[in-house]
Amino acid sequence: MPATHHDAEIILKLYEMRTEATMRKARAWMTSGFWPKNEEEVLSVVLAFGTEPNGYFRQVISYWEMATSFALSGALDERLYCDSSSEMFFLYAKYSPYIARVREASNNPLFMAKMEKLVSRNPEHRERVERLKVNVKNLAAKRAAG
Repeated sequence: MPATHHDAEIILKLYEMRTEATMRKARAWMTSGFWPKNEEEVLSVVLAFGTEPNGYFRQVISYWEMATSFALSGALDERLYCDSSSEMFFLYAKYSPYIARVREASNNPLFMAKMEKLVSRNPEHRERVERLKVNVKNLAAKRAAG
């Protein structure tokens, strides 16, 4: 079935939520401010409850998990969602190497589970993430070089 006006309204509402001031700061930190080099650096944020970085991390991941659940459940057209969710794919590419360790260390088997499910069930999504992983690696190298 094609996407509906209702789907478009949900996408616009999700976009509006992303523009809230704290959410903008959290998203900026997650996409361009935090470049972990290893699992320990990710865990130092994930397990640091009560800190600003931990709050940013949880806010952004939970937002994208919530939004992705709409697409997975059929409440939102998946194609339209994926077409308008470049950031979700970027974040998944950036943080997916750490999923298993975060799940283990935080005793949270559902960490990034919705994003993982969406990506893994579609070859186009998997290819998109693999291309983005190359971009993430290149961006991280540029940051490390100065």
